[in-house]
Amino acid sequence: MQEKPYFCPNCRSNRTKFKVLFTTSQSFMKDPLTGTIRDMSEPALVNEPEPTIGCLVCGFVGNELRFVKQAEREPRPMTPTQPQYR
Repeated sequence: MQEKPYFCPNCRSNRTKFKVLFTTSQSFMKDPLTGTIRDMSEPALVNEPEPTIGCLVCGFVGNELRFVKQAEREPRPMTPTQPQYR
């Protein structure tokens, strides 16, 4: 995952609450008549080139680049940490 700000492209309100989703794959064989499972492999993590991110506010799911690009298009305005007096 990138060390860059995210911004949800769907709800356009969330910049902090996200989840990363992982995909697994598991193969199995079924009996053609009864439908019972005869053999099942161990689950394997699918190596994806880009993480899948989910917004914990609206539930939108997309690739990481969509969240990063949205944050670049609409950067959060920087607020001064201390008041500046003249």
